Amino acid sequence: MKIAITGATGQLGQLVIESLLKQTDAKNIVALVRDLDKASVLKQQGIETRLFNYDQPEILVPALVGIEKLLLISANEVGRRTPQHRAVIEAAKVTAIQHIVYTSLLRADQSPLGLAQEHRETESLIKNSSLSYTILRNNWYSENYLAGLAHNIESGLLFGAAQDGKISSASRQDYAEAAAAVLLGTGHENKTYELAGSTSFTQRDLAQFISEASGKSVHFQNLSAEEYTQGLIQAGLPEGLVQVIVDADVHTRDGAMFSESKDLETLLGRKTTPILDTIKSLL
Repeated sequence: MKIAITGATGQLGQLVIESLLKQTDAKNIVALVRDLDKASVLKQQGIETRLFNYDQPEILVPALVGIEKLLLISANEVGRRTPQHRAVIEAAKVTAIQHIVYTSLLRADQSPLGLAQEHRETESLIKNSSLSYTILRNNWYSENYLAGLAHNIESGLLFGAAQDGKISSASRQDYAEAAAAVLLGTGHENKTYELAGSTSFTQRDLAQFISEASGKSVHFQNLSAEEYTQGLIQAGLPEGLVQVIVDADVHTRDGAMFSESKDLETLLGRKTTPILDTIKSLL
């Protein structure tokens, strides 16, 4: 059995491969990457690496020859994902991939997040492709909320615009292990899983968790969307990323990041990683 992972040198891709290696031989894994040099560590582990660029359709079919299962990790170029994903799906059809697994977004069919539209379009392309599929609708990674952890501790402040909206995030490791479980398991054909954390927290809770883990007092300060936008821009974040962050916070107020689904727990066979544990590991 050959299992291929797109974006194999990315953060999620690497963790998926680590999870797969605990349960199957390296010879069964193919790393699909844009830069073969960056994949040298994977190659040293006995994993086959193949050049795979979403923007070069002519190389996608040869790269998928002999692949039985494909994990399509959603592209990171917001606004260009649908045509990129379409190219991969078309190549998968040509090479008769037996099963495609796609990392989507929590409740993508009804999510108000701006990111959701491209995921909806990709899900539709997959479902209309006649390929056997599994849709993994991942909620936000806990790590997304901890990118400024050192600054939060140093300044004693955590800024956001989510008010008291609940967030059911999970660690990137949790989502990676779930993807590996689906790729190696059976009975997942043509199913859609809503993947979210076992527990939920508010940004106010998050400030308290950071305080507990660091031993330093950190307070949450809620801002308006406009104030938060300006603050992130002044901090030097790219405008496109700022829009994604603020959009997520605004819709968190209305429950977009909250879920009571136990699909992730079921796939893992355990509770998901509490964000306090993720904070401690980062510290």
